[in-house]
Amino acid sequence: MITIKNEQEIEYMRESCRIVKETLDFVGRNIRAGMTTKQVDELVYKYITSCGAYPSELGYEGYPASSCVSVNEVVVHGIPNDRVLEDGDIVSVDITAEKNGFHGDACRTFLIGEVSEEKKRLVKVTEECFFKAIEGLQAGVPLYNIGNAVQTYAESNGYGVVRALTGHGIGREMHEDPAVPNYGKRGTGMRLRAGMTICIEPMITMGTWKVVQDRSDGWTISTADGKPAAHYENTVLIKEDGAEILTL
Repeated sequence: MITIKNEQEIEYMRESCRIVKETLDFVGRNIRAGMTTKQVDELVYKYITSCGAYPSELGYEGYPASSCVSVNEVVVHGIPNDRVLEDGDIVSVDITAEKNGFHGDACRTFLIGEVSEEKKRLVKVTEECFFKAIEGLQAGVPLYNIGNAVQTYAESNGYGVVRALTGHGIGREMHEDPAVPNYGKRGTGMRLRAGMTICIEPMITMGTWKVVQDRSDGWTISTADGKPAAHYENTVLIKEDGAEILTL
């Protein structure tokens, strides 16, 4: 069921989204080679809870951490552990915070030390995919225009677009309807409505778009060919005359 937020609910979401944005900024200032992904997760927990919010991912369907920390070939849902970040890694940190009963969600891919030009370009294009997706976004626009914009831009740059995972609605629940794919046919899908809040999150790969799930932990999703992936996400409010990025 798609929920339309009223003004009070949108204000609550702005607060949660502000905390998410500030947490990612905090991580960006502190993440470095030599840290473990678990130490990155500790930064996330520390900042979110210091704001009087709760890290929504902690305990979600049994998930054991406050964030997803995904390194290089891991696309999403990397469980923080003792893996040490190394010079040249790219690391996606995906977080969700809940306050006043509403969630905010965003992800950034960070560069660790001296990163190859190849990886830098992947991260840059992934972020650009998001901004291509919100061009002209407003109430009345067909949903799959979002994914079409992501897919067209990513593939024109020679990259793969993950299909097994999508963006989503967000509000009182971390994951709400509708699903927001990163591919699709322009002009199709439901029409967006003012007051909808959705997460748009390009997940772009250097090689194949196909992914595999780690059977041992049930969470970690990596590229099938072992090549790097990047992830960029924001929570977006649909308005009559445009779109507001709540996590920027």
